[in-house]
Amino acid sequence: MTQLLTPGDSSRRPEGRHRSGRPCVQTVRSGDVFAALDTSPRGLTAADAVARRDRDGPNELPRAGRRGWWWRQLAAQFTDLFAIVLLVASAVTFLAYELQQPGDAGTFRLAVAILAVVVLNASIGFAQEYSAGRTAQSLQAMVPHTCRVLRDGERRELPARELVPGDVVVLEAGDAVPADCRLVEAHEVAVNNAALTGESDTVGRTVDAEAVGPLLEARNCVFMGTDVIAGSAKAVVFATGAATEFGRIFRLAAAAPRQKTPLQLQVASMARRVAGVALAIGAALFAVRLPTGQPFVGTFVFALGVMVALVPEGLPATLSVSLAIGVRRMARRHALVKQLLAVEALGSTTVVCTDKTGTLTQAEMTVAQVWAGGALHPVSGVGYAPVGEVSDPAPVHELLRAAALCCNARLVQPSGHGGWRVLGDTTEGALLVAAAKAGIDVAAEETRAPRVAEYPFDSIRKLMSTVHRAAGGAGYRAYVKGAPQEIFARCTDIDRKGERRPLTDELRAEVIATNDRLASQGLRVLAAAWRPVTGPHATQDETESGLTLLGLVGMLDPPRPEVSDAVDACRRAGVRIVMVTGDHPLTAEAVARRVGIVRRSAPTVVTGARLDTMDDEALGGLLAKPSELLLCRVSPEHKMRVVTALQRRGEVVAVTGDGANDAPALKHADIGVAMGASGTDVAREAAVMVLLDDSFASIATAVRLGRSVYQNIRKFLVYLFSHNIAELVPILAATFAGFPLVPITAVQILAIDLGSDVLPALALGAEPPEPDVMDRPPRSRRQPLFSAGVMGRILFLGGIQALGVCVVFFWHIDASGIPYSHFTEDDTAYREAITMVQAGIVVSQFFNALAVRTDRQSIFRVGLLSNPWLLAAGCSGIGLMAAISYLPALQAVFHTAPLAATDWAALAVFGVLLLVAEETRKWWLRGHRPRGEKGGKR
Repeated sequence: MTQLLTPGDSSRRPEGRHRSGRPCVQTVRSGDVFAALDTSPRGLTAADAVARRDRDGPNELPRAGRRGWWWRQLAAQFTDLFAIVLLVASAVTFLAYELQQPGDAGTFRLAVAILAVVVLNASIGFAQEYSAGRTAQSLQAMVPHTCRVLRDGERRELPARELVPGDVVVLEAGDAVPADCRLVEAHEVAVNNAALTGESDTVGRTVDAEAVGPLLEARNCVFMGTDVIAGSAKAVVFATGAATEFGRIFRLAAAAPRQKTPLQLQVASMARRVAGVALAIGAALFAVRLPTGQPFVGTFVFALGVMVALVPEGLPATLSVSLAIGVRRMARRHALVKQLLAVEALGSTTVVCTDKTGTLTQAEMTVAQVWAGGALHPVSGVGYAPVGEVSDPAPVHELLRAAALCCNARLVQPSGHGGWRVLGDTTEGALLVAAAKAGIDVAAEETRAPRVAEYPFDSIRKLMSTVHRAAGGAGYRAYVKGAPQEIFARCTDIDRKGERRPLTDELRAEVIATNDRLASQGLRVLAAAWRPVTGPHATQDETESGLTLLGLVGMLDPPRPEVSDAVDACRRAGVRIVMVTGDHPLTAEAVARRVGIVRRSAPTVVTGARLDTMDDEALGGLLAKPSELLLCRVSPEHKMRVVTALQRRGEVVAVTGDGANDAPALKHADIGVAMGASGTDVAREAAVMVLLDDSFASIATAVRLGRSVYQNIRKFLVYLFSHNIAELVPILAATFAGFPLVPITAVQILAIDLGSDVLPALALGAEPPEPDVMDRPPRSRRQPLFSAGVMGRILFLGGIQALGVCVVFFWHIDASGIPYSHFTEDDTAYREAITMVQAGIVVSQFFNALAVRTDRQSIFRVGLLSNPWLLAAGCSGIGLMAAISYLPALQAVFHTAPLAATDWAALAVFGVLLLVAEETRKWWLRGHRPRGEKGGKR
């Protein structure tokens, strides 16, 4: 990091080195920054920008550790607990083969098969993690990261990655700083440097030169990764990408190991228990079979093979695939989830604290009514296209002119197939459109009355003020717009047809009544006022006191048509919806009734002022009431407090937000949901889910898919573990019945795991949501994966499969007429019997996969063909089994025999009986158990 250097140096930065070796800022006046960085107040030319981007590269952070990442990711697949168990088992089996004299070909095949399982599972896991990583990168790219830049003197909105040193950027409250910049113009700017310093307190910024000191302490610089909390500014970029302070920290953070999520820890704990159980069962089988006279090495190899086969090798990969499928499904429905495990957490949501504007409504503010001169004046036209008219432009001219001058937004004309859009606040965009409909040329007015000072909007004052030089240079005027209550409190006069009159109690009552009437119609109401001021340095108190009221503007933001159905779905699902908005209570209630959040005659409406008077106990009591609740005129601090109070009650809270000040509540919530289209970069960064279309309907869809993901995880757990019972019970039955051979070999069990488990389990992870998934209450966040219901279902389905394979095995053995003690491994009847056992498990697993697709609904209601991937996976398993039965090469490996058509028919009958039994169980549950799994929580 160097001094300000010549234009040819690519490392130009307005700082030197502190004695500590850390970068430090120099005493550089703001006017000198343009010369030092070879730019101008008009910004760079397009040609200069291209040349500098070619020289310095894009403004994006380095991908730490990407070199050689693939082999490290592949190697990590062999460090999983299941993989380690399998590798050790393979090594021990190879050793046993060497100790045998002569070596048994079956032992060698088992060792190779175990090693093949490890390699196959590692390949599947690597492929899925690689795919998930690519998916996450492509989904992240769907969220736009843009900034406003001056190029050739024109303000443009460009991707942040195209910034280069020397660019002049425009910053406003809510923006994330896109690069390291030196301020050259600032209006009440405050930033949050928590990403760099760890201190969350906001700090003011200035354009004044700084004495030499640490760069991060320079009050005239802003840095990539930090947030603009208040004010507006212009700044010159002096460092981009890896050269920024955030780039340095990012490299350190990227090298840190990723922390395990709660669900991953729960799965790891389950894996340890399963491995322990498998080890115990293997040891027990060894202890039981050894006294029967079986060879020591052969008995050990068999017990080891059974133990290995009981390990669900494909479970970690199946879990990742299921979560990744959920992410992709949500993305197709305009909900971008940035953390895989958040998909599952969505299914636990019990309360949604939702904003109104843009989430429940279309976020296309349109001025519908203007009140000026004591009368209402309708405005025609909708949206941001300046097409329409004011019924009587003359009385509203000065009101709309003042409101338009007190704006920072800009209307952008359509290009190509796009429509009119607003750069900046949508409310200000609506004011600009209304001014155009009244015949006001805003650009010309800005030239005639240039702005000389500004006091930006903040959530406490609920006002914005600008100071302008009056037309013709005759003094200065302040224009103020904002919440009507705040404006009324600061007004002493009112404008009536161009004349200033004292704002008497009678006139004030008329204004308040008009405001309430507009708000009750669902309109968002703003007031505008003005006053003469002494000059461009007028204080904020002077600017915003003694005002003359110009009138009221009523704007309509129509509800989104799809929101009503989404609200109904949330109600059926037991998810409570609390509207949290900064709007007037009457406006909020009108919109809430339109979308179905409010259905009763008297909802509970609480304002921010009332929240300030409540202690935590009173607030908790308010939230505990089962009433329809609207929180109006609230600040981000109020929202944060409400979220905390709900969580203390044990609720799982999802919160929507779009502003920088919403970031604390978004981070503190269980599920932070940011707006992708209208939200700020800060809000999107703080949230775990981004709504690409800003619609509440996407939240309801995400909850539905989140519940589906959790259901699918439990489905393939039931599927994977139920057939283990069918493998163990015949072995135990044969042992206690005195049969000298095993009903199923370890190699056969491994073939079942690879041929019948992995692909159908992956297909179950892609199972669509059940029809009644939103008709159940939310599950408890403390509910374990292996709940009593899951374990009961595993025992039920596994017991039926075990009974079936035991019947077919002993039926074949007894039908041969050979005494148990005379059986050898080469007897045709024995080979047919163990083939029947393996085929019986494979066929029953095909029907088992169909049975576990639903928890309570009949499979015939959702449709047998509605998951074609599952049918294909099941048929592939049966096809592999047929090959093992009929192909001589595979017969030699698995010691099997060809089955007759009647054998397959008998196995199919057992599979159908399993499906019938499960359908009967579901029918009984639908009639005798309440909705929602026992032990769940509302």
